[in-house]
Amino acid sequence: MWGRRSVAPPASRPRDDHHNEGQYPGPNFQLPRGLERAALATKNNNGGAQVSERAQRFLKVLVERYIRDGQPVGSRTLAKDTGLDLSPATVRNVMADLEDLGLISSPHTSAGRIPTVAGYRFFVDSLLTVRPPTDNDMAEMRCRFGQPADLPALIENTSRLLSGLTHMAGVVMVPRHERTAFRQIELLPLSGNRVLAILITSEGEVHNRIVFTERHFSPGELERSSNFLNDMFTGQDLREVRKRLVEDLRRTHEHMDKLMMRAVQLAHEVVESAEHRDDCHIAGQTNLMEFGELSSLERLKQLFDAFSQKREILHLLDRCIVADGVQIFIGEESGYGLLNDCSLVSATYRVDEHFVGVLGVIGPTRMDYPRVIPLVDVTARLLSDALRQQ
Repeated sequence: MWGRRSVAPPASRPRDDHHNEGQYPGPNFQLPRGLERAALATKNNNGGAQVSERAQRFLKVLVERYIRDGQPVGSRTLAKDTGLDLSPATVRNVMADLEDLGLISSPHTSAGRIPTVAGYRFFVDSLLTVRPPTDNDMAEMRCRFGQPADLPALIENTSRLLSGLTHMAGVVMVPRHERTAFRQIELLPLSGNRVLAILITSEGEVHNRIVFTERHFSPGELERSSNFLNDMFTGQDLREVRKRLVEDLRRTHEHMDKLMMRAVQLAHEVVESAEHRDDCHIAGQTNLMEFGELSSLERLKQLFDAFSQKREILHLLDRCIVADGVQIFIGEESGYGLLNDCSLVSATYRVDEHFVGVLGVIGPTRMDYPRVIPLVDVTARLLSDALRQQ
């Protein structure tokens, strides 16, 4: 059974994020060992023989050609591209062997062949030759990450960067924080019976909430309420703060006047909205319209609905955060039906040696893996650098 594979950095280049910022290993970069260059022995359902070196060469050329052109590859084209002096009968026999192994298929009776999910997986695990980012790619990445930005802007810029470099959809999970603490709250009067509640967390995140009240509160009353809340909760874990607020609201406090009770209610509303909820930023969804296999209106509608709702996308990213390095899901390996025609190449990023999020690229199964994998890997490293410097 074919499953996802993890890509860890090679032994000569441990993934510790203390590399020189913006640099890449260079032209001698090798496929990370986590991609597990499988023993070149793929068996068919009947326990068949190994994939011969000749068949591997044909498969590599076929996959690369199909990635480039998006058209089924015929025997004549394949024979020419491999550079082997073989008879048409020999070429047909090799193609038949690959088809029997489930690595290629024919979309139409008279058409050429295309890779299956199993074929892509064999290619990625065993035949892939990655291409390091070009100088122009690296210059653009350094430029994007060299600009000062707060956390939301940094996440958005990173997803746009991935989308722009790959011409597919870039996705970045908002970082998780092991512990987010209450730093400060400020309550400000607005027109009518409205109050602006501003909460600042230990991570520097600012959360705003406009709350309608039963009466108008003066600036002095709101200042006293803010001081009361800050004295109670500054430095405490946000989850504990919310728990205490809920308990306070459930109990009747004879020692707490109506103003303070209203302050607790206001704080509860803004803290509840600020509590961490997984989210991600997706950019470049419309790029997928350029790929014929994804361009039907019904298919695009389903994909855009998935991107809009994010729930399943987040669940898939959540599965990636537990492993270091690059993760690759091809077609139905994701377990998410709407992505059966797509692949995800993702990588974790970290802060202070803790994995806090995942970023990646979503595109068709015939995405340019040799180019996309190192781009995702380097982007994750640069995002880790940027977060560490914040």
